[in-house]
Amino acid sequence: MGSIGDCYDNSMMESFWGTMQLELLDSRKWESRTELATGIFEWIECWYNPIRRHSSIGMLSPVDFEARHTSPDQDH
Repeated sequence: MGSIGDCYDNSMMESFWGTMQLELLDSRKWESRTELATGIFEWIECWYNPIRRHSSIGMLSPVDFEARHTSPDQDH
């Protein structure tokens, strides 16, 4: 994140929250807090982190980027 008083201080988190609001939270009516919590978890862990494409890594998903840059014989 940016330094104190930097105009870019919260831009990364604001972008994340805006994307989640548009793509998940506003997409349906949530029946309970548990349903919402599960939806948020699944959106972050099953789509946002592993699958969405990043401009900083050549518009690849993190999974695709790691597959391209990790040799098949490398131990995990």
